[in-house]
Amino acid sequence: MNPVLNSLFARRSIRKYTRQEIPDTLINDLLEAAMAAPSAVAKDPWHFIVLRSRAAIDQLAASLPNGKMLAEATAALVVCGDITRAHDQELSFLLQDVSAAIENILLAAHMLGLGGCWLGIHPREERIAAVSRQFNLPTSIIPVAGISLGWPAEKKEARTRFNSALVHHEQW
Repeated sequence: MNPVLNSLFARRSIRKYTRQEIPDTLINDLLEAAMAAPSAVAKDPWHFIVLRSRAAIDQLAASLPNGKMLAEATAALVVCGDITRAHDQELSFLLQDVSAAIENILLAAHMLGLGGCWLGIHPREERIAAVSRQFNLPTSIIPVAGISLGWPAEKKEARTRFNSALVHHEQW
């Protein structure tokens, strides 16, 4: 692994957190990083719901079967996209744009010493409906993912899952 890329290789899904609160300034840093992501035709269709209260974080956890780590998280984000703002109002562009923002959040969290974990909402219709209801989303807003956030209570080694069998040159 190239050591210049260590921050990227060291970013791992963190599911155990301390109870230490995350300062608002760091949450703002994560949102700035998210909105620095590329988006098709610079449409920036993303929206973010910041969850700080235990009740709101638990409410998100109730809709996400794989969101057990939210019980320890001191903050969470619901990352959404506005289909009316996506390039050509295409779901595929919305998902690509919002996913780039999510990855920026996860990388920024790691670089700031925080831990985070991406929790899929889209394309599970029952999750989309539950989160939309819980957080009063307008009909044009599609919840794509949740992100649990906290100060890490676990350490994972840097790694890559590079597999040369998945790389093709010039053609398949």
